[in-house]
Amino acid sequence: MSESALVEIGIGETRALVLDGETVVEAHVERDDGGLRAGDLWAARLAKILVPGVRGIVLAGDAEALLEPLPAGLTEGALVRVEVVREAIPEAGRLRLAKVAARAGAMRGPGRISHGPDLVARLHARGLPVTETSGYGADRLEEAGWSETLEAATSGHVPFSHGLLTISPTPAMTVIDVDGAASPDILALAAAEAAAAAIRCFDITGSIGIDFPTVADKGVRTRIGELLDAALPKPFERTAVNGFGFVQIVRPRLRASLVELLRATPVASAALALLHAGERAVGAGDRVLTAAPPVIDWLTARADLTDELERRCGARVRLQADPAIATAAGHVATIPR
Repeated sequence: MSESALVEIGIGETRALVLDGETVVEAHVERDDGGLRAGDLWAARLAKILVPGVRGIVLAGDAEALLEPLPAGLTEGALVRVEVVREAIPEAGRLRLAKVAARAGAMRGPGRISHGPDLVARLHARGLPVTETSGYGADRLEEAGWSETLEAATSGHVPFSHGLLTISPTPAMTVIDVDGAASPDILALAAAEAAAAAIRCFDITGSIGIDFPTVADKGVRTRIGELLDAALPKPFERTAVNGFGFVQIVRPRLRASLVELLRATPVASAALALLHAGERAVGAGDRVLTAAPPVIDWLTARADLTDELERRCGARVRLQADPAIATAAGHVATIPR
């Protein structure tokens, strides 16, 4: 069945689902946070040499990025033309800097030279039919399974026919654990297809480890590998499934996975979801957004987002903090003036 994409350009973020018929095969969130985007070209300034001739820190606008390898003869303070080859990766307690590489070409002064492709452009470039939806009327993303997909990405728990996948991002790799009551052979074979589908759906890249149950039969281990090869998006590399049931996969890494993004930014995710709900609220009157204090603080610091909500819905927006509400449990009310 042919695939298509549903896209909603919301306030502060763009959301997208890739569907095969009615089945969600990919979910994407791209934040409008001003961060460096893969494919961006910058005239950046070398701020600090970390290892001479090897790596350094550059400033691209207000953002720091890791430049590696360091061009010969480049000194601190000099301009260098760079391309963003990997976006910043959120991790527990810190942000791994975006990575850039030096590129030949002219520079007129510090600043962005050109933008890398955004989410919508990347979907179009794949030849997918793309339908852009609005914040009014039927919520087509929700109808297609948006909330269920985000819940799975946030929790890391993905049920499949014979068990459960548990997805755990770590600084070294994303680990996918397989649990279930079926025999090891049956469980592992079913999990291979489920893990490949989850890797694609949540755009998990970089180093990935899948911990299947121990499978004694070498032929079954070979079959597990064949199932992964057939289902995983290319390009990738992988090891053989070893006697303990572990396989390592490496996929090109351009940005954070959906799992990493949602887990590392619960307050921002809740705030943007609240703006989404505010845009879709019905009735005439002020939009009152009630949420946990950290969510309200996040929105208060980004008045441009609530200003955009007021513009879109044609009503005044009021923010109300409630310490009794969980981070993800905010709500919207329409109050007549």
